[in-house]
Amino acid sequence: MDIPLNINWQQILLHLFNFAILFAGLYFLLYKPVKKFMEKREKYYKDMQDSADEVMQKAMESKQEYETRLAEADAEIAGKKKAAADELEKMRRAREKQAEDEAKKIVSDAKEEAKAMRTQIVDGARKEITEMVEQAAEKILLSEDVSTTYDAFLDAAERSVPDGES
Repeated sequence: MDIPLNINWQQILLHLFNFAILFAGLYFLLYKPVKKFMEKREKYYKDMQDSADEVMQKAMESKQEYETRLAEADAEIAGKKKAAADELEKMRRAREKQAEDEAKKIVSDAKEEAKAMRTQIVDGARKEITEMVEQAAEKILLSEDVSTTYDAFLDAAERSVPDGES
């Protein structure tokens, strides 16, 4: 069957049939495995992305947790520093108070000691004066000539007084 223009329908149909067989063969031999490989590869990379996102999310949560802990630790350190500074100030004040008390005690003891020494010196002077008066009285009483002794006393008193004061 020849058709004008030399078109052989049998040849065209045969070529179409060959093309269909080739298409089907290529579809089953290449397209399906390549499509399956691409889907598998896409799933692999999607799983990797999901895993990376999950790891990143965990890392962000850990970072946030560590920052929170760090802030809490900083606050705790600041609190302990303040407590230590307060304790140090308290100890310094107590030491100052103790030093003041010791100083007051030392001054008080020194005053009492000075008072005791003064009393002792005054008592000693009184005893010496009393002894001198007793000795003088004894000499006066024992001396035979009271008027001579009295005159000697007056002469000595006049000599001890500077001129112009009598």
